[in-house]
Amino acid sequence: MRAQATLEMPGVPEGTHSRDRGTAPAHRRPRAGVLLAVLLACWLVPLAANAIHGPWLLPPLILLGTASLLRSGRSLLDRLVLALALLAGLTCAAGLIFTVWPWGLHPVPVTGLTLTVLALAAVLSRRAPRLPRPRWSDLVSLAAAALAAGYLATPYLWATGFGQRLNLAMIGEDNARHPALFDEIGRLGGYLFIDPDTSRQHIFSGLVHYPQGWHFTTALLDGFQTPGDLPAGPALLNHYLFWSLATFAMLVLALIWAAHHVAGPLHPLRRLVLVIAVTALALGTELPRLLVAGYPSETFGLSLAAFVVALVARPLHRLREQLLLIGALLIGIGFSYYLFLIPTGAMVLCWLIADRRRLRARPGTVAIIAGFTAVLAPLIAVIGVLFAGQSEALAAPGGAPLGEIYSTVVGLGALVLAAVIARTNLSESTWRRYLGVLSVAVLFSAAMAAVNLVNGNPPAYYFGKSAHLLVLVLIVGTAALARLLPVPAPSTDAEPRRRPITAALPAVATAVLVTIAVVLGTGLFSWTGGYFHRSASNSTWTKAWVHRDRTAITRSAAVTAVAARNYPAIPGTVTLVVDGHGEQSYRESVFLSALQSTTAQTEPGIYFSIFAEPARTAEVLRRTPRPLRLIIAGPAAQQAVDGILTANPSLREGLTVVPLKPATAR
Repeated sequence: MRAQATLEMPGVPEGTHSRDRGTAPAHRRPRAGVLLAVLLACWLVPLAANAIHGPWLLPPLILLGTASLLRSGRSLLDRLVLALALLAGLTCAAGLIFTVWPWGLHPVPVTGLTLTVLALAAVLSRRAPRLPRPRWSDLVSLAAAALAAGYLATPYLWATGFGQRLNLAMIGEDNARHPALFDEIGRLGGYLFIDPDTSRQHIFSGLVHYPQGWHFTTALLDGFQTPGDLPAGPALLNHYLFWSLATFAMLVLALIWAAHHVAGPLHPLRRLVLVIAVTALALGTELPRLLVAGYPSETFGLSLAAFVVALVARPLHRLREQLLLIGALLIGIGFSYYLFLIPTGAMVLCWLIADRRRLRARPGTVAIIAGFTAVLAPLIAVIGVLFAGQSEALAAPGGAPLGEIYSTVVGLGALVLAAVIARTNLSESTWRRYLGVLSVAVLFSAAMAAVNLVNGNPPAYYFGKSAHLLVLVLIVGTAALARLLPVPAPSTDAEPRRRPITAALPAVATAVLVTIAVVLGTGLFSWTGGYFHRSASNSTWTKAWVHRDRTAITRSAAVTAVAARNYPAIPGTVTLVVDGHGEQSYRESVFLSALQSTTAQTEPGIYFSIFAEPARTAEVLRRTPRPLRLIIAGPAAQQAVDGILTANPSLREGLTVVPLKPATAR
């Protein structure tokens, strides 16, 4: 009996639970004088940082402060990642306040309010700021995410001028619209849908009700770099590309963390293999297309969805933190890419049902967080459907070939499913929950395919988006494979510690072989396209992007770069580009207006369905208000304009025609 009394209680079966015991004494609340001093410091610190031109120090301070008040997580990386997830969602919600208060996105009031909230949270929860010690394993995960994003950034880093960077960005047409949103939110100081009438005077009307969570968050963070100095032209594109790459790094880090969280405590050898496998899959599937084609909102939404998948499969031991994180993540998904709100909401509902007994212990917390989440998470979707008719886009055709998606889902899905249903894994509730999450992702993807089929189209654009979520869930599920890897057996009294290297050799050799197979299978360093190569070419998205000839600038990129450099925007005058082909004129005008922050003024002359020339140029002249400046990009365009004006001289009123100055885009 005495021996039994000395046994330790078993730990909570959670990958990132805290070592703190629930019986630890609570910290006393600080005295009124100390509290006032802390609250005063919450405002003096950002004021001092702004005075010394160091507001860029404030976001890391907020991240560390948030992490220091959390108690879930074994390592420093766990705390920081959970804090990042929490702040990402809450920032989207706080944007509603920042939009309507008089200070906009200025770093000082934003930081002052945030630090004040953190200080009050510490007082109410009686938690003193505390962080775990960093581990070397934390650096491995961070390095993997940084290397993945850095590898994808090499084409932009190697570009020798604005023309080459613009040429790379123009691969994806959305790389014109997202910078425009990012730019105008920074200029207007908040969400555009709050005051749509005013916003339409500054930006293309089709973007006013577009989900703006990512654009708001990055515009807010960008303001900490150079307060009051808004980027324009080439600088605007550079800032946008930086935040797009940072968002992809966040996606890779979220996948690595989610896989480790779902796996639970792992041997260092298994942890290392899992980091490499997740990173290789993030680069070897279609996910890098999000960066190449210009889908930062989806990338941000997928990052938050990865956290939801992990927290539903293996909930945190601390229920209040679990609820707060889930609520914040759903709000962030709703504000940034609400298509994923349907499956992630269903995943959370499954967790609520499964843990209903546990939730009864915190009825007040559940009610408050559920109330705020139920109101804020679907807010942008409701606005988009009611005021912008965005539900019609679900049946949109087009998109990339689906061969790669099928091969990824079938091949990776078979491996993950086999590992999950193995006796070692399926015996744990975590993996049964994961199967529920995977089922939701499969059903959602099938439903999106059905929407296209009902409308007479093959599975297309938004089916591809739903498949990206399914691929993300499968990548997280590779943790089940890592758990099956052999590890060196620990020494025991029966077996003396002899030849530790020899004893570990079989496990290490197996890990090396598995790692090589994963890297070659994803096509990152092999001479083939890998198993997940695109159907159109024997190459991954990553390899095709990184090894792209950056010096071969397309005509559209060259024309746009020269026009942006030689013809700055004229206040009150609409500037459009006319080229030999209607599609070229469209793309050049779209990117030029984004760089010049004139998308609202150029909208009548860009967005209509005619692309054939000279009919398109004639429609531009009829639709566009005056004064109008046309930049003529070639002899064919000049001939078309001359013919239209000869046939209808009244169109000359308020019109200025200028030839594109001969220059070489660098």
